[in-house]
Amino acid sequence: MDDEVEAEGEKKKSRRRNKKKETKVDEPESKEKKQTNPPSVPIHELFPTSEYPVGQEVEYDGRMGKQRITSEEKRAIERSKYDDYNDARRAAEAHRQVRKHIQSWVKPGMTMIEICEELERCSRALIGEDGLKAGLAFPTGCSRNNCAAHYTPNAGDPTVLLYDDVTKIDFGTHVNGRIIDCAFTLTFNPKYDKLVEAVRDATNTGIKAAGIDVKLCEVGEAVQEVMESYEVELDGKTYPVKSIRNLNGHSIDAYRIHAGKTVPIVKGGEATMMEENEFYAIETFGSTGRGIVRDDMDTSHYMKNFDAPFVPLRLQASQKLLGTVNKNFGTLAFCKRWLDRLGATKYQMALKDLCDKGILDAYPPLCDIKGCYTAQFEHTIVLRPTCKEIISKGDDY
Repeated sequence: MDDEVEAEGEKKKSRRRNKKKETKVDEPESKEKKQTNPPSVPIHELFPTSEYPVGQEVEYDGRMGKQRITSEEKRAIERSKYDDYNDARRAAEAHRQVRKHIQSWVKPGMTMIEICEELERCSRALIGEDGLKAGLAFPTGCSRNNCAAHYTPNAGDPTVLLYDDVTKIDFGTHVNGRIIDCAFTLTFNPKYDKLVEAVRDATNTGIKAAGIDVKLCEVGEAVQEVMESYEVELDGKTYPVKSIRNLNGHSIDAYRIHAGKTVPIVKGGEATMMEENEFYAIETFGSTGRGIVRDDMDTSHYMKNFDAPFVPLRLQASQKLLGTVNKNFGTLAFCKRWLDRLGATKYQMALKDLCDKGILDAYPPLCDIKGCYTAQFEHTIVLRPTCKEIISKGDDY
C-alpha cells in the first residue's frame, strides 16, 4: 500500500515538473512583437518568418489572363523572382504603416520641415535602415497647391502647412534596391474633395489599364479620359480638371527610380509595350490650372546619373561630396537636408560642379500657374507572370 502511495506521489511530481517545462517552452510564443504607436518597430521584426504581405492581386484581362494564372511555367518564373517581390513587399508594408501614422498625425500649423523629419524618422525605423541595403528611396515630396512635384524643404525653410493647402505626400522606401514609389494627396478643406477624387480615380484607371503587352500610350489615353471627365467648383467658380501632360509614371528597376519607360497620363506618347516582370510607378496628376508644369523655386532634389561617364574631378570638395553620395545614396535620389544630416558643409559649389559635369542631375520643383491646385496619387505595381500585383495598395487608397 505504501509503495502504491509513493508511486502515485512520484507521478504527481513528474506531472508538475512537465507542466512547468511546458509553460517555459510556451512563454516566448505569447511575446509576439506588435507595432507601437507612433510606429517604431522595424517591419522585419513584426514578420519573423520574413514573408511579407502580398499586395492586391489582379487577374489580367481576357482569355490569356486565365491561362497565365494557371500556367505552371509562369508559376515557376514567379518562384525564381520571389526575393525581388518579397523585398518590395517589405518596403511596401513600411510605407503603409508610415503613411497611416502621418495621415493621423499631421495638422495645419506644422512646418514642412517638421512634417518631413517625422515621416523620414518613422520610415527609417520601420524599414530598418541599413546603408544601401534598406532605407529611404528618395526625399519626401510635400509639394503644395500649384507645385505638383519635387519640393522638399531645405534647411531654414519656414513654410507652414495651412488648412487650405493641397499637399502631395510622395515618399519612397526600398529593400535591396526594390523601390516602393507611392503618393497621396493630403487636404483638410472638403472643398477639394472632387479634385482628389478625380486624381484617385485616374490613377486606379491607369493601374487597371496596365498589363503585359499593353502599349504605354493606351494607359495614358485611359487616364486622361477619366481625369478630364471631372470638374471642380472652388469658391463659386467651376474648373475643369486637366491631366498634367508633362508629368508621367515610369518603370522602376533595382536602385533606379526611372528605369527608361514612361507611362503618359494623356493620349499620345510611346507605343512601347509593358513587359512581364517589370515594376512600374503608376502615378497621375490633375490640375485646375493649365495642365503643364515648369521648373520653379529652389532645388532640393538631386540624383546621381545612372549612366554617368567617368569624369576627372579637380575640386577636392567635389571629390569629397561624390564620395559621400556614393557611400550613402548610390544611384538613389537625395536632398540637401540629408547632406546636412550627414554633416556635410559648404557643398553648394561642389553640387553645382557635379551637376555641370553630368555626374549628378538636379530636379527642381515642378509648378503649374500660381493660384491653381494640383493633386497626385501613385502606386507601385509589378507585372508578375500570373497576375498584376499592386504592391503598395492599402486600406487608405
